[in-house]
Amino acid sequence: MNALDIDAVRAFVLTVELKSFTRAAEVLNSTQSAVSVKIKRLEAVLGHRLLDRTPRQVRLSASGLAFLAPARALVSAHETALQAFSTQTRRLTIGISHHLVGANLPLLIRRMHDADPGVIVELRIAPSRELLEHYDATEIDACIVLRHDTRRLDGERIMVQSFGWMAATDFEPSANGGLPLATQAKPCSVRAMAVSALDAAGVAWHEVFVGGGVGTIGAAVTAGLAVAALAHRVAPAGTVDVGQRLGLPPLPVRDVVMHTGLTDAQARRTLQTLSAALRTT
Repeated sequence: MNALDIDAVRAFVLTVELKSFTRAAEVLNSTQSAVSVKIKRLEAVLGHRLLDRTPRQVRLSASGLAFLAPARALVSAHETALQAFSTQTRRLTIGISHHLVGANLPLLIRRMHDADPGVIVELRIAPSRELLEHYDATEIDACIVLRHDTRRLDGERIMVQSFGWMAATDFEPSANGGLPLATQAKPCSVRAMAVSALDAAGVAWHEVFVGGGVGTIGAAVTAGLAVAALAHRVAPAGTVDVGQRLGLPPLPVRDVVMHTGLTDAQARRTLQTLSAALRTT
């Protein structure tokens, strides 16, 4: 059997994990067509179809599933070998809004590590406002945050985030007292967005739980205490968007923006990988 092209194997792994030829191409600084060609050549060398391609999605074939684990191991070993004689370890401090990470966090961490095992990532999860303060004080190298207004228009827009009125599947508000709401304490911008939407629509509400982070709010929602305005990506498993059922006003979408002054190839590769992984999840 011919030797495997490590770039083609890497393209295969990225396409599977990011569920998209286009997003894999972004990480590889390539094009969708070039990534597709690499994988087709890899399939020809292996003599097996690795991916089932459809207009809407990319799915692993049975052979692709069997090949995925050794492919990941091969890419990891290759990256480790490249670092064998490196005398310096790069550390990047990156902040991500807690409204953007939930069950997807392990994938984000893995993708950043796989992009360059020689980079130590110090990851901080916090409110957007706090992360921007740390970034402006040069305490972190980059941050990915929600843009809630037009007061600050710098940074690179990487995607749009939707929000919903999330609640337990069997949640029913009481007849009196208005909508029970789980929020974060002021000055949380998502809290302000939620209560402004309710007030503008004339929906009565009252706080029944104030959390110290998205995780605590998600726990209150899962427990059936209240409804909460949450990004769909961080809503706890088993919760649903009850906005339409309860006649609640739609919530606006928010731009997700990356701020960084880093320009070197190593840092940009890690950040590009993180951005692509966020869009995938």
